[in-house]
Amino acid sequence: MKKVFALLAITGMLFSASCGNKEVTEEATEEVEVVIEETEEAVEEAVEETTEEIEVVIEESVEEVVEG
Repeated sequence: MKKVFALLAITGMLFSASCGNKEVTEEATEEVEVVIEETEEAVEEAVEETTEEIEVVIEESVEEVVEG
C-alpha cells in the first residue's frame, strides 16, 4: 500500500510539474514577440534617421561640387 501511495505522489508531482511549464513557456513566447516588435520599431527609426542624415550630407556635398 505504501508503494501505491508513493507512486501516486510521484505521478502527481510529475503531472503538476509538466502543467506548470506550459504556462511559463507561453508567457515567455509572448514576451519574446513583444521584444521583437519593439526591436523592429527601433531599427526602423534608426534607419530613417541615418538615411536623413546621409541625404543631408550628400546634398551639402553636391552643393559644394556645383559651387566649386
